[in-house]
Amino acid sequence: VQLQASGGGLVQGGGSLRLSCAASGRTFGRYTWSWFRQVPGREREFVAGIFRSGDNTYYADSVKGRFTISRDNSKNMVYLQMNSLKPEDTAVYYCAASTSVILSTISRSTAYGYWGQGTLVTVSS
Repeated sequence: VQLQASGGGLVQGGGSLRLSCAASGRTFGRYTWSWFRQVPGREREFVAGIFRSGDNTYYADSVKGRFTISRDNSKNMVYLQMNSLKPEDTAVYYCAASTSVILSTISRSTAYGYWGQGTLVTVSS
């Protein structure tokens, strides 16, 4: 499966952005999807994940209540709605997919075999 992330940009603190991840392949529904982010010099950080059914979502504490992950299996799309953005949310955001992630591993970047190219989000103060 190939992933294409988009939607990043420059936004003022308190603003909103929606990231999109388009996936190729007919087995989209089999995957668990997540968003990670990374700033230079730091490890890639889990942001949010959504399991195959779309009913179960998980978030990093730092974004809980502000970000929402969703998926549209009919369109092979995953989204990350980001509200109340803060300067510390500035990072390159990556979408990732895996068929083997479970609850205990959803936040581990090493559990994902497929990655998009990343989209830069910059939040100004």
